[in-house]
Amino acid sequence: MAAPKMGDFEDLLPVMAEKLGGEGLIRELCNGFRLLMDGEKGVITLESLKRNAALLGLQELRDDELQSMLREGDSDGDGALNQMEFCVLMFRLSPDLMEESQFWLEQALEEVLRDG
Repeated sequence: MAAPKMGDFEDLLPVMAEKLGGEGLIRELCNGFRLLMDGEKGVITLESLKRNAALLGLQELRDDELQSMLREGDSDGDGALNQMEFCVLMFRLSPDLMEESQFWLEQALEEVLRDG
């Protein structure tokens, strides 16, 4: 069976957000980050992404394509993704979730105000 191409992926973050809620979604994104990160460096590097690309169905991507993915989310310019950069990138790559982000922000604020 051939690996899926980038365009074949369905945006599942909105579904996950609906089922898990805001906190659950963040928890799952953090789990995904830990799965892809270099255990010694604590960040996602090109090497760790290459090593774990098959877990995402991305084993057919070339090094330059994987590097481009890293650059897309690397806001501090260190050549790797920390946990925050990874989570922000996942949200940015999910157009449906971006549309719903205002709702999730309001829900989180209401919970904090109610519980605080």
